[in-house]
Amino acid sequence: MKIVKIKNLTAEQAVRVLREGGLVVFPTETMYGIGADATNVGAINKLVRYKKRPFGKPFSIAVADEKMAEEYVILNQTAKKLYKNFLPGPMTVISRVKIQDSKLRLAAGVASELGTVGIRIPDYALVIEMVKGLGKPITATSANASYKKRPYKINDILQNISERQKDLVDLIIDAGELPHREPSTVVDTTADDTVVLRQGEVMMGSQNEILSRSPESTQNLGKELWQKYEQFAGYRAIVFALSGPMGAGKTQLTKGLARAMGITEEVVSPTFNLELDYENKLVHIDAWRMAGGEELKGLGFEKKISDKSVVAVEWAERVAGEIRKYNEEAIIIWVMLEYGKKENERKISWTSL
Repeated sequence: MKIVKIKNLTAEQAVRVLREGGLVVFPTETMYGIGADATNVGAINKLVRYKKRPFGKPFSIAVADEKMAEEYVILNQTAKKLYKNFLPGPMTVISRVKIQDSKLRLAAGVASELGTVGIRIPDYALVIEMVKGLGKPITATSANASYKKRPYKINDILQNISERQKDLVDLIIDAGELPHREPSTVVDTTADDTVVLRQGEVMMGSQNEILSRSPESTQNLGKELWQKYEQFAGYRAIVFALSGPMGAGKTQLTKGLARAMGITEEVVSPTFNLELDYENKLVHIDAWRMAGGEELKGLGFEKKISDKSVVAVEWAERVAGEIRKYNEEAIIIWVMLEYGKKENERKISWTSL
């Protein structure tokens, strides 16, 4: 592993490492990323070992411009509009992979099982120079190992990986401590409606909000939320983080989720159990009596994320820090339920992170 200060490095030095199937840690406008030639199977296998993540979990890729993106993915009008308005910049746009001569141009393990991949055009000159020099996309995943601290400086990486992981890295480009910005916003453009999978540095629109006037209406919102995100079930963990005062409708919304998922078992508040599992389809957690994130961690929350479970967490504000650790691994929908002006009214707003 070689560490080079950015002022002493040329893009061609990094490109040589990438051409040889090596891994390069590099700065971006959000945090440090780790790059490999996205068309090189050996390099991707090496990256999978470094990240300690299951093979087949997709990686986003960085390209130089929209023209290069279209060599690898199909850009619909929604995607093209996002490219025009937000790229280069801290946004990842998910599109369907282009197949040429019955083959994918990306290495196995880069695209998702759905045949999609996230594209980045970073607003960082060095990264663009590296991609142009290589003439191919490079992976644009964060340089931390899965579930570890966000990497804003090199020590954030080195202090949280093993010696074996360090041996897998060929070059680290040190640009000092980066501004503590949010990761890229991730937007899926493959469905009829644009879906924000992670709200990051770029804020996509305002919160969604409805006024519910009955428990049935609140349950119907749960059903609608599930229908919006069910296409990702089995591919990523989906967490519904529910916040609001006692009696605002958190359990009612969970009942709607369960009904939409085809669960026939009765949904009740898990206050005294902390956790209930409905037909191995939905995990229902109540954080009311939890003192903090450590108790959620003690329930095996990390494994639920890695198992790609669907989880509803009531009183999520009490364990928000622990939930947010998985912003990059899971689809997290934050739902706030509040009392309305009238007795039966509930103001419900939600956003995905």
